[in-house]
Amino acid sequence: MATKQKILIVDDDANIAELISLYLMKECFDTKIVYDGEEAITQYREYQPNLILLDLMLPGIDGYEVCREVRKTSTVPIIMLSAKGEIFDKVLGLELGADDYMIKPFDTKELVARVKAVLRRVVPSQSTSEQVIMQELGDFVSYPDLVINQSNYSVTYLGDSIEMPPKELELFYFLASHPNQVFTREQLLDHIWGYEYIGDTRTVDVHIKRLREKIKDHTSWRLSTVWGIGYKFEVKKN
Repeated sequence: MATKQKILIVDDDANIAELISLYLMKECFDTKIVYDGEEAITQYREYQPNLILLDLMLPGIDGYEVCREVRKTSTVPIIMLSAKGEIFDKVLGLELGADDYMIKPFDTKELVARVKAVLRRVVPSQSTSEQVIMQELGDFVSYPDLVINQSNYSVTYLGDSIEMPPKELELFYFLASHPNQVFTREQLLDHIWGYEYIGDTRTVDVHIKRLREKIKDHTSWRLSTVWGIGYKFEVKKN
């Protein structure tokens, strides 16, 4: 029998947390509920979830700080939950490394669908031999000093492994898979997120900004802004 994927639910509203847990358990997920930020950090380390549903307004340590702490050591997917709907809050959450952001009140079925969508993008940890096979047979693109492998969610840049959250890597892979092709922000939202994202196209800008902080322009290629349109992975012709 396959091991159930584990979801850590962090919300100080017990009714909301239990409702989310009920819907997830119906979909054969294993869940654990915690009600404050300090316990969330503890249980993230002990429970080792496959995904975290993280409310922002928590007693003591808030959701933003929990996200910062988790991102120090892990790229586990994080979906932020908040009654705040301002663009600033969404952008801040994404800049801290969240993979998605839902505004309360939300439809529980939509939340479950988003959990599944995010988890589909994450490949479980594999043995070394399995990783080699995936690298040989999987989906990857390579350029001088750069390999982006979407099969095992790895990026190698200048010989070093670069940690990236799933959506960040998928955006990078998608652009690099279509060299010199320009995509609008709306097209990128549709291709990477796969549903109508609650927010605006600044979601793409935030992820591009984070990519540029990790991946600098190369003499052979770069992430390029096409002003007034969107972005492209520019490959220089020899």
